[in-house]
Amino acid sequence: MERFKDKIALVTGAASGIGRATAELLAAEGGQVVCTDVQAEQLDETVSTIEKAGGSAFAIRCDVTDPASAEAAIATCVEKNGGINVLCNVAGIGSFVHTDQSTPEHWNKIIAVNLNGTFYMSRAALPHLLQAKGNNIVNVASTAGMMGQAYSAAYCASKWGVVGLTKSMAVEFAKRGLRVNAVCPGGVETNILAGFLPPEGSDRHLMARMGLVDWFTKPSEIAEGIAYLASDAASSVNGTTLSIDNGTAAG
Repeated sequence: MERFKDKIALVTGAASGIGRATAELLAAEGGQVVCTDVQAEQLDETVSTIEKAGGSAFAIRCDVTDPASAEAAIATCVEKNGGINVLCNVAGIGSFVHTDQSTPEHWNKIIAVNLNGTFYMSRAALPHLLQAKGNNIVNVASTAGMMGQAYSAAYCASKWGVVGLTKSMAVEFAKRGLRVNAVCPGGVETNILAGFLPPEGSDRHLMARMGLVDWFTKPSEIAEGIAYLASDAASSVNGTTLSIDNGTAAG
């Protein structure tokens, strides 16, 4: 299956986790994949893995929290490939902390990556994505963007913001042929889990409501959801939030 043949896709957070799995899947299905991240060495590993599997990819170091870096990454993508068809905003960070113990620095860092980064990359890509109908953006939000979670004030705020940004852009650009959707993962087997350890003194009952099952989803499963939303098979799907969370947000 080559759902992304002749498509140019840029994936943020491609050095690991969901971003890497997404980049590998889109490349395996024929896409020219531009992999971006701040972690240069791991980013090169992603590109190497894709190329060894017969796919096409190249790396651009990009800090999504910096508007100039986002603009430069999109400009390089367009210069090298002649355009962009799919933007996957995957880069994200998070951690548990008691809200009354959270610092402005902690708050600003999470908002900067998760929400501001998604906006900066989208803003830079929009003039190019809007040049042809059928292009799209897929953002990675979270179940934390659909329900309240204890000890996650900054993370929840950032992901609710991503959901709101997704829906706003979906409405604004629908008549111009651009789709904007989001996936909302629950717990996923990625490096970000290291930040989501129960804080000292946390209430185990509040922690328990964050998941109905005692296992984590694999990054490849989230990548499959992203690929569906980014593909022509989802041509009528716009402004949606696709939960991939073992039913967490339904409980």
